[in-house]
Amino acid sequence: MAGVLEERAAIEREIAGRTVCAQLREAAERDPRAPAYSDPVEGGWATLTYAEARQRILEIAAGFAALGLRPGEAVALMMVNRSEHVLADLGAVHAGGVSCSVYSTFAPEQVAFVAGDVGARIAVLGGPADLARWEPALADLPGLRTIVMLEGAPPGDPFVTWDDLLALGRERLAEDPAAIDARWQAVTAEDVLTVLYTSGTTGNPKGVPLTHANVFFEVAATDRMTRLPERGTQISYLTYAHIAERVLSLYLPLFKLSHVYFCTDPAQLGAVLGQVRPVLFFGVPRVWEKMAARLRALLSAQPQERQESVHRAMAAGLAYVEARQYGRTPSAEVLAAYRRADAELLSIIRSMIGFDNAGWLATAAAPMPIDVQRFFAGLGLCLLDVYGMTETTGAFTANAPDRFKLGTVGPAGPGVEVRIAEDGEILTRSPANARGYLNRPEATADLLDEDGWLHTGDVGSVDEDGFVSIVDRKKELIITSGGENISPANIENHLKEHPLVGQALAYGDGRPYPVAILTLDGEVAPGWALSRGIAFTTLSELAGHPDVLRAVESAVAAANERLARVQQVKRWCLLPAEWTAETQELTPSLKLKRRVVHAKYAEVIDGLYRS
Repeated sequence: MAGVLEERAAIEREIAGRTVCAQLREAAERDPRAPAYSDPVEGGWATLTYAEARQRILEIAAGFAALGLRPGEAVALMMVNRSEHVLADLGAVHAGGVSCSVYSTFAPEQVAFVAGDVGARIAVLGGPADLARWEPALADLPGLRTIVMLEGAPPGDPFVTWDDLLALGRERLAEDPAAIDARWQAVTAEDVLTVLYTSGTTGNPKGVPLTHANVFFEVAATDRMTRLPERGTQISYLTYAHIAERVLSLYLPLFKLSHVYFCTDPAQLGAVLGQVRPVLFFGVPRVWEKMAARLRALLSAQPQERQESVHRAMAAGLAYVEARQYGRTPSAEVLAAYRRADAELLSIIRSMIGFDNAGWLATAAAPMPIDVQRFFAGLGLCLLDVYGMTETTGAFTANAPDRFKLGTVGPAGPGVEVRIAEDGEILTRSPANARGYLNRPEATADLLDEDGWLHTGDVGSVDEDGFVSIVDRKKELIITSGGENISPANIENHLKEHPLVGQALAYGDGRPYPVAILTLDGEVAPGWALSRGIAFTTLSELAGHPDVLRAVESAVAAANERLARVQQVKRWCLLPAEWTAETQELTPSLKLKRRVVHAKYAEVIDGLYRS
């Protein structure tokens, strides 16, 4: 404990009094010509240097101030990942305001709740598709004075074009630069920097105010854990409403002078990876699952001899990564085998997928199937689990490149305390913890106890080496009619190991045994079918094909072989459609909304127990 507190004190001394505004100035002065942000344009990239970006941010701050934004007021943002999102976000902060990125998958009523709850005075939207989510709510948001549109601004109030905002800001900044200097210099470390809303598996989302001090502690701890180089390249593609993307590609780059490339279309992520070759890459488990499924599909299409050579090379890669767990050194034999496999094949594959420079690959936000982690380990890549929440400003436990254990979420981060409560709940305490929820005193009381411990709602354990493992959400454990406590996530991860299975939900609370609802992987299933000569026109049609059903039946049987008898799935159903955030079965960060699925498919579940 003494070591943890000493490390915490050292970080707090390092970050004392610092703000994002001052950090941006330091970055721009340290290397004004360093590339900061690149947007895709026809034939290449359009890039802003750190000096250019800061000047634009000050202009936007002046524009917001001219539009009436007062210190402490909120600017809501909804757009794809692009430089304008970061510039508007930091512009709000430099004007003394608070930024709030809103999930673009939120329904209009959720948008209305968030904008009203945070008290948004200005909104910055990408285009007509974003405006369509806001228009039904505008009548209920009298405090929203101005809507800035990057594209497609309707004429008249309350709409302002992005170009007009920039022109207004340039004019006001030239007239009175001291006014904006006074605004950002008045910002303190204890001021709220941003409010993020938990995507929520039930009920209205909860607003989490995070201060500059929260963010600086998290960034400093992340820097210690990742040991990333300065001026590295990285990709921004997950929404800035997600705490991981915000820490890694909005705040951390200000410390590391990183060059951030924006991937505005997730479908183009593979191509962007090949161009950027990032030094770090974070993806929620679903991103990694899809990437592994595509690579496996490519491998299965290769001649048998080629497949066998890849499998041998990947076996050497897996042995090498596994031998490095706990900071150990691989044996001479394992190291030699890996170096041969790497030189002959693995390094080529990593280069093909854009991970040849990657020093830190990570995942969080949902359970990571161990077979996906082992697949990438076979390529010589350490895909590291970290664990955190919006309420903890991101990761508070993390596997690190020099100290990791596959299948866990790593030890507590620098300066972070973690303990397991009597009922198995994971508790944490650190300066990265939020002070509570916005306008939700009762929820805040449930989140934080009087001793400052944050209650995660997750059940877990800590092994003798200090590595934390997540069992399940505290309130999502299945208790069968026989009294057995079962983790649905454990069952679901085994089911999803088959490339055809895109999503899975295990059910069995108060029932005699577990059942499962499954969906096909919309990217993998069509290729799987075509390679076997199966004719189809829609995914729904494919879900009913006898060959597909037989393959899924085999997947369920394979999963059951690895589960205890009381955990085994006795009945299952393959649905004709995928689950998405748009269809409400998944949160915007791709977590399963169990209660939504339970309600939406109640008849299907009941039918599985009748059959």
